[in-house]
Amino acid sequence: MLNLIVGILYLVSGRTARANEGATGSRFVCNAIPPGAEPGCGYGPTGNRVQSTSQVEDELRNTIIQLRETILLQKETIVSQQGTIKELNSKLARCESSADDTSQSRARGQGSRRKEYGKNTMGDLPRDPSETIDQLGKTMQSLKGRLESLEQQQQQQLRLPGSNLSLTSGGGGGGGGGGGPVASLPPLAPLPTELREVLRQRLEVLEGQLLRKVSELEEEKSQLLNETAGHRQRTESMLSSLLERITELERTNNAFKSPEDFKVSLSVRTNYLFGRIKKSLPEMYAFTVCMWLKSSASPGIGTPFSYGVPGQANEIVLIEWGNNPIELLVNDKVAQLPLSVSDGRWHHICITWTTRDGFWEAYQDGERLGTGDNLAPWHPIKPGGVIILGQEQDIVGGRFDATQAFVGEMSQFNMWDRVLRPGDIIGMANCSAYMPGNVIPWVDTNVEVMGGATKAPLEICEERAFDS
Repeated sequence: MLNLIVGILYLVSGRTARANEGATGSRFVCNAIPPGAEPGCGYGPTGNRVQSTSQVEDELRNTIIQLRETILLQKETIVSQQGTIKELNSKLARCESSADDTSQSRARGQGSRRKEYGKNTMGDLPRDPSETIDQLGKTMQSLKGRLESLEQQQQQQLRLPGSNLSLTSGGGGGGGGGGGPVASLPPLAPLPTELREVLRQRLEVLEGQLLRKVSELEEEKSQLLNETAGHRQRTESMLSSLLERITELERTNNAFKSPEDFKVSLSVRTNYLFGRIKKSLPEMYAFTVCMWLKSSASPGIGTPFSYGVPGQANEIVLIEWGNNPIELLVNDKVAQLPLSVSDGRWHHICITWTTRDGFWEAYQDGERLGTGDNLAPWHPIKPGGVIILGQEQDIVGGRFDATQAFVGEMSQFNMWDRVLRPGDIIGMANCSAYMPGNVIPWVDTNVEVMGGATKAPLEICEERAFDS
């Protein structure tokens, strides 16, 4: 078909060329056709469309267009037919393979033929309808026979010797139902005398066992109640004893004549005996610390008190460590104090400090023994720290060193947020006046002892008079 169409186009083109050549006596000039333009000779050398008024050329052009469309349609038809041919060839090959399998199964016999049908991947049924119907009929007959056999076996099992149990197919009846099998049970026969006696004896034995078990449970219940009552009584007795002990301890702790008349004893140089002030310090630009100390520890009395804040464990520390003199630390800056209190007697100690120029003063027994300056000048005392009696802090509130622990007794630890006048300090030292600290007062409820440290009553003025 394609060859025929190409030949027609060739002949038509040749005629057109000869006609034009005879009419004009010239040759055709082949020019490039713009993309998308229709084929023909209506274009000039520059590719522009040249208008033609020849009727023959229009007819030829229309014929060429129709032939091209016909060629395209036939091409599509050929491609479609090729796909159909491939699909038919594939189906033919499958049918041939199925025919071969069918011929092989027929040669093996009827029984094997059903088996091959089961293996057929196409899932086809036997091609003969009568054969399928016969197979279904045989299957139904087989199932019916098996059902009847099962019913006969059940009837034989239900027919017990000496009983009147039977299965009857009922048609009528008061129930008005169908004709299914109905089981009728005869009334029970009276039990023999021997069997009734055996059953009675067995029931008596079981009743006796039950009564004994109930009695045992009742006894266990009463024992548990008695034990619970005894346990409750013992618990109440222990609680009463604890309450009495707590009351006695509270009475002992409140036995001081006044809230400030007590002392804290730290008798062993360890890292776990200490006292703790429950209150903390505000921000301060000056302070005065006064206390009574009694110690004969050597070398050095240790650390009477320390104040640590987050970021600075040595915010305020009073310490005598080893063979060094007593030192005052403010913001970890050190000033040595001319004090000596390690003679085993009570001594009154007061220390003042102000942030202005870092000026400090040291008093012992009312007498000012030394002054100095440039001790952490212009540094305000930071708030929110912890005051520990008897230990030097490496972290806030802990990590104590036994070699720096205070050994001895202390009392009336007071702190002010200002520098006291010398007259006030002398009055407290000679027991002519008592001034509780406006920041940290020495009261029983404000001091707690840890690790074996003790609090005991003390009237410091009488004790000091006895020492002298």
